[in-house]
Amino acid sequence: MFTSDNAFSTALTLILSMDSALISIVMLSLQVSLMAVLIASLIALPLGAALALWRFPGRNVVIVALNALMGLPPVVAGLCVYLLLSRAGPLGEWGLLFTPTAMVIAQVILVMPIIAALTQQVEALHGEYAEQLNSLGLTRLRMIPTLLWDARFGLLTVILAGFGRASAEVGAVMIVGGNIDGVTRVMTTSIVLETSKGNLPMALGLG
Repeated sequence: MFTSDNAFSTALTLILSMDSALISIVMLSLQVSLMAVLIASLIALPLGAALALWRFPGRNVVIVALNALMGLPPVVAGLCVYLLLSRAGPLGEWGLLFTPTAMVIAQVILVMPIIAALTQQVEALHGEYAEQLNSLGLTRLRMIPTLLWDARFGLLTVILAGFGRASAEVGAVMIVGGNIDGVTRVMTTSIVLETSKGNLPMALGLG
């Protein structure tokens, strides 16, 4: 049985010695979460900017839906992806269930609403530069990359918030990934597993 002191010291030793099991789990976690955030950003940044610039019927409904999806329970997202990718599901023939790809899909669903909803902050920027942008003859579509670039530092914080959501996720990746050793075992699912086994140094090291 590990005490608090020797658990921390053993965890530090695992980190400093670059324990292979620990490093492989960390690298897979980064691979999955970074890929999910990249894909979500490519979709959500233009979507959020478009919602900020365009007025159309149902716009408020879309905004409310995005804000609501920011609080989507991870296990619900995981269940939906599981049903899509399971053998009986519409995408079951792709064989993606219990793979890192399935985990990326689940994390994209969780991260995209956060980035899209928060990207709407460029609406204030558009109001500030509207006359200048209009004088240049830019259409609203062409304004999107300009505004996103000008707001890049604020949007970096938005993307980091999305990464935090992705990297801290447990429920969805557990459901669609299966926590398979060496295949889909990431930091959060490993921490749950190692804690239940009493292997506190590995859990702390991953934390």
